[in-house]
Amino acid sequence: MCMNGSIHLFRVRGIALRVHLTFPLILVWAALQFGWLNGRGWAGAAYGVIVTLLLFVIVVLHELGHSMAAMRYGVEVKQIVLLPIGGVAQLARMPEVPRQELVIAIAGPAVNFLLAGLLLAVGSLWGQDLGIRRLMFALGGLGRPTLRAVFTYVFAANLFLAAFNLLPAFPMDGGRVLRALLPSWMGHGRATTIAVSVGQSMAWLLGLWGFLGGGIFLILVAIFIYVGAAQEGRMVRWRIALSGLTVAQAYSRQVQALPPQATLRDAVSITLNTLQSDFPICEGGRLLGLLTHARLVEALDRHGADTAVVLVMRREVEPVSPDEELERVQERLAREKLDALPVASGGRFVGLITSRDLNEVFRLLASHPDLVARREEPRQSGPS
Repeated sequence: MCMNGSIHLFRVRGIALRVHLTFPLILVWAALQFGWLNGRGWAGAAYGVIVTLLLFVIVVLHELGHSMAAMRYGVEVKQIVLLPIGGVAQLARMPEVPRQELVIAIAGPAVNFLLAGLLLAVGSLWGQDLGIRRLMFALGGLGRPTLRAVFTYVFAANLFLAAFNLLPAFPMDGGRVLRALLPSWMGHGRATTIAVSVGQSMAWLLGLWGFLGGGIFLILVAIFIYVGAAQEGRMVRWRIALSGLTVAQAYSRQVQALPPQATLRDAVSITLNTLQSDFPICEGGRLLGLLTHARLVEALDRHGADTAVVLVMRREVEPVSPDEELERVQERLAREKLDALPVASGGRFVGLITSRDLNEVFRLLASHPDLVARREEPRQSGPS
């Protein structure tokens, strides 16, 4: 099944393993790099595809290391996605307890070092040459396409993957280790800012290396690191700005609810006059559902403007309470792909909390965090 540009393969311990639709590109590159560009033809191409597939088996084990560690701390692992430049374990959140983040970060490279140790032991019994020169030949596809060459490649790939991921280039593993260590001297937000700066600086260096002859792979990795660091930094800034705030401090109270017999034409009229784009559907103050802007547009095209809103509203949207934390609301909006959530108190609808509301709060409080009173947050705890 294809979803969000990726195809589901299977599950491991309840974790979905998916492969991105662009993944075959790395196999084409491997066939060219190990085959015809090295003058080894079809035999070299087959060898390149085999060792690349084995490399991604190693990547999956690496990401499962992160995932198992995360699950130990109660963190949901949404899925593991294989991309042409590597793999990503998508966690629902990253713990802010430094020790937990440290364990999760080093779990992936630890798996690779463990595998390398096991292969080293097997290679010693087999009489396999695992010297530096032989390892470089294997990674570059310069050796003969034999079973021993495949063995050497897998051993070298484990060492390379572990070492490369431990570079302090946030959001790679080494960057997360750096952030986990920094809160010993400073707060989580400041630690993230430093880790993001270091990561983006290293991304520039990797990109420059790629342009100077290191290859397109390094350029792609550099882009991935730079963009990933920026996104993570923004997420943490949002979390800091919204921490300790509740829905009651941000939601829109002056919104218009529609009765179930209202039509899509009525909703459009309100949108044009007030710019309200999401509509709670209520009867006697009781929330029945939510007519989202996306559902409104879709229903206009499919059913016409005179369709009753009760027929096309979303019934499964759970309201939030005024006491709920804004951080959790932001996570729900992103997870459920919504622009607004209804707010209910005592079973009665009282307003909407929208992405626009959250954006306004963030803009005001990102640089002036002391403008409003915040709920004191409990100290985080968990397995160490």
